[in-house]
Amino acid sequence: MLQRVFAPKTFTGWHFLAIIAGYFGIVIGVNLFMAWNAVDSWTGLVVKNSYVASQQFNEVTAEKRAQLAMGWKAIPAYADGTMTLELHDARKAPIEGAIITATLGRPSYDAEDHMVQFAETGPGVYDGRTELAAGIWNADVTVTGAGGDVWTRTLRFTVK
Repeated sequence: MLQRVFAPKTFTGWHFLAIIAGYFGIVIGVNLFMAWNAVDSWTGLVVKNSYVASQQFNEVTAEKRAQLAMGWKAIPAYADGTMTLELHDARKAPIEGAIITATLGRPSYDAEDHMVQFAETGPGVYDGRTELAAGIWNADVTVTGAGGDVWTRTLRFTVK
């Protein structure tokens, strides 16, 4: 009598259909979730019109080479709501009297992008007030030197 109560059940086509439907349902659900997060977090656009940007490639490349030849360097730091840039030239002399602006943002998320103005607080040291959450940040820095030289650079840094 006990053998009949605990007899094994047969595996039918409906069981197989339920397993396959569950498997593909999970796979499709995860893919939809990942696609939604990818589209919602970053557009993927680097330039608005790639054709127009390609037409300016030679001019932009020449400008970047001229900026590299200047030998300027910026060292970013962030602590207690203050972003600090230390600027010096190729001879390690501080760059003084510059006007500095930067667009700060996440590398792959544009919702937190914002502009910061910097003020000189010492020889070659510039501070800008901003609140940044922990993580990786990009600073698109534009420096206009006292002599009118313009230097741009994208600096990546981490906020602890």
